[in-house]
Amino acid sequence: MTISEVSKKCNISADTLRYYEKVGLISFVNRTSGGLRDYKEEDCKQIMFVKCMRSAGLSIEVLKKYFDLFKRGKRTLKTRRDLLATEREKLKKHLTELQDTIKRLDYKISVYDKALKSKDKELKF
Repeated sequence: MTISEVSKKCNISADTLRYYEKVGLISFVNRTSGGLRDYKEEDCKQIMFVKCMRSAGLSIEVLKKYFDLFKRGKRTLKTRRDLLATEREKLKKHLTELQDTIKRLDYKISVYDKALKSKDKELKF
């Protein structure tokens, strides 16, 4: 697949794909005889993994470390597992914080809804 096709398939810009390849988040991508990138399905799976992890907030540095470990093979299985488990715990904590924020926003919105229905529309913080 061309970079344009992968960009559309994975809903990620071609510039981002090139950047991810440059920094090592995407393994070496095969090239055609003309020098164009020729992505395989396995490349798309890796791209979708990176996209998912980045959208969840994992840093490029953490992902680079993960892929560096991955390239070293089976002897890094536990280290990779532990790295992912650590990131999962960070995400769980962040999720709890987001849920608390949503509760506060829900409360504030209800206060505004009540104020909009009443004659006294001035609110105290």
